[in-house]
Order: sequence, then structure tokens, then C-alpha cells
Amino acid sequence: MKIEERTEELLKPIIETMNTVPDEEGNCHVYEIVDVEYVKEGSDWYLRAYVDKEGGIKINDCEAISRALETELDKADFIAEAYILEVSSPGLTRALKKERDYERNKDKPVEVHTYKPIDKCKEFIGDLKGWNEENVILDVGEKEEELIEIPKKSISVIKQYFEW
Repeated sequence: MKIEERTEELLKPIIETMNTVPDEEGNCHVYEIVDVEYVKEGSDWYLRAYVDKEGGIKINDCEAISRALETELDKADFIAEAYILEVSSPGLTRALKKERDYERNKDKPVEVHTYKPIDKCKEFIGDLKGWNEENVILDVGEKEEELIEIPKKSISVIKQYFEW
């Protein structure tokens, strides 16, 4: 099992517990694991857990999750290298990686970057209309519907789009 998958397995019960704990106002929130990555940057390894909740995640949430996850990682002790643990929000323009990311962004604007040009273009912005195993379907028309299919294997990143 990969480090990311094993970490996500340790993180799941932590998130499930947080879903049952009321905040200062007595409200319970639905937290979700957005992604886990283990990457080397320069000479350092980073284990990053991206977590979100309805209404947005706060620094106190990240801190609580980080402490609990650190305890579980120390118990499991399956990562050979020294690493830096980070728990954070995925951010507003997060990449779409999982099925639920696609579902959450259906009919919303997304930005797609491809490895190689498709019809002389490597960047597409449009409303996410559909997806399947092979393709992502965007409506890139400004006035009327103009659907294009972009092969998933050609996509370097697909993320939420916000006009600043």
C-alpha cells in the first residue's frame, strides 16, 4: 500500500470523529478528505493532507487534525524517511481528482490544462458538463452551448475556475 493510501486510512477515523464533535456554537460539520500527497521538494519530504468542510476549514481544524494524525502516524511508523506533516485546506482553486470533486463542480466553471495542444490550445475554460473514464466534457461556448471532449490522459490539471 502506498504512503498516501495508508495515511488516508489513518485519517478516515479522525475525520469521522470530527464529524460528530460540535464546534463552539454547538454545530456539527461534515469534514472530508480531499487529497493526501507525499512529495519530495528539494531535500525535504512532505506528507500533506488536504481536508475541507462545509463553510470552509479553519486553522483550528487543521491543528486538531494534524495533532491526531501525527499521533497515528507515530504509532504506525511506516514511513522510512524524515518528513514534514502539513494539514491544510485544498484552497479555492483546488484540482479535481476524485469523483466527488467532479460531482461538486458539475455545471460550474473549471480550468483545464493539457500536456500537449488540442486544436492549438493547451488551456480551456468552460462549464463542466460531464465526465467518464476517458473524457471530460466542457461547455466552452460564450453565447450558446459548444461542447468539447478532452481526453483525461491529456489533462495535466483540472481545477475550479474563479475570475479574479
